[in-house]
Amino acid sequence: MCIILVAWRTHPGYPLVVAANRDEFFARPTATAGFWADHREVLAGRDLEGNGTWLGITRRGRFAALTNFREPGSRQVNAKSRGRLVADFLTGQTQTESYLKTAAADAERFNGYNLLVGDGDSLAWFSNVTGGGKLLPPGIFGLSNGLLDTPWPKLTAAKSALVSALEALPQDDKFFELLRDDIIHPDEILPRTGVSLEWERRLSATFVRAPGYGTRSSTLLTVNTDGIAVFDERTWLESGTAGPRRRFRFRLEGTGSS
Repeated sequence: MCIILVAWRTHPGYPLVVAANRDEFFARPTATAGFWADHREVLAGRDLEGNGTWLGITRRGRFAALTNFREPGSRQVNAKSRGRLVADFLTGQTQTESYLKTAAADAERFNGYNLLVGDGDSLAWFSNVTGGGKLLPPGIFGLSNGLLDTPWPKLTAAKSALVSALEALPQDDKFFELLRDDIIHPDEILPRTGVSLEWERRLSATFVRAPGYGTRSSTLLTVNTDGIAVFDERTWLESGTAGPRRRFRFRLEGTGSS
């Protein structure tokens, strides 16, 4: 399933760096990244089934991203779409810490998730699995489909690779290399999350490939100290070959001349 890596205020030139893969069924209708027609300040892809999104940023620097929590035995059939949480934060004006309280109040209406939200001044994590959240200090963080920084093999490897990629900025090749890592990790170190061993193996890769399911997009988001945001989304076909690519570069509002 998905993976999100975040470097928050650890690089002298880039206060926010996000590298992420979205894993999903290829049959689920999806729009590639773009500024939304109904909320023109929001830049994100769009899940056309639930009308939410998995990762996005606004022209004012509001950021949000989400992963599902893997617990197949606890799935609610009629739960609300988790992607709405990201969309609601991006289209709203609630401050980061206040949004954690909003999410907590509505937590039981969703299947398990991890949510990252930031307003440029702060970054926070919340999970409805634990019912708790927190503001994050400067550091490198990772989410897959456990809780924040759960040391699954692919997350540990990806966070290590992120450190090397950060050193190469503004070059971005290393970020997409780590997001394209399709190594299957050994059985003895895999988590046991309630899916079959065959699926634990497939999902142990950063870049997932399975019949009808897999990594559908890789996204790199950077915001530098001059307020320049770059949002680069590379999409993938079911064969694992590259699909359309969308790249946006813009100055965040309120950070200087355009």
